[in-house]
Amino acid sequence: MRIISGSHKGRRINAPRGLPVRPTTDMAKEALFNILNNNYYFEDLKVLDLFSGTGNISFEFASRGSKEIVAVDKDYRCIKFIAKMANELDFNISVIKNDVFKFIEKVNLNFDIIFVDPPYSFTVADCSRIASIIFERQLLNDNGILIIEHSKHTDLSVLEHFKYMKKYGGSIFSFFESD
Repeated sequence: MRIISGSHKGRRINAPRGLPVRPTTDMAKEALFNILNNNYYFEDLKVLDLFSGTGNISFEFASRGSKEIVAVDKDYRCIKFIAKMANELDFNISVIKNDVFKFIEKVNLNFDIIFVDPPYSFTVADCSRIASIIFERQLLNDNGILIIEHSKHTDLSVLEHFKYMKKYGGSIFSFFESD
């Protein structure tokens, strides 16, 4: 994987083998960040990266100037790798080892962007549970957005707060906003 833009543009990051991850492809990540670039000033964003895996999305936000980033994953090896790379790249990323559901049920912070990249085996019901908790607990700031990356075989357009989706290869980004 590589960082697409910002202070570390072009930097390749090689995650250790054996991590239980499916990193967002560079093509899909670039398309996602083009959408976000038209709507946000990255320097002002508070970002929550759930199921952060290799930290791919967190690193991209940090490279683009986002100062407040929280990366959550339950796998110790993923968390250890993200922390190591964040330190090496001098990125201010808070790395938390926790189950995503437990984390969002207890966290008392608000975010401008919440990015969720669960395993592709997650069902519509699983994604609905995540979205419901986020909106019920009001974890998004005004004009905030929830983005869930999922398989093309999963249709999240039926969920409350759904606004639109973008398809890139085998990945789909579904966007949700408060009404």
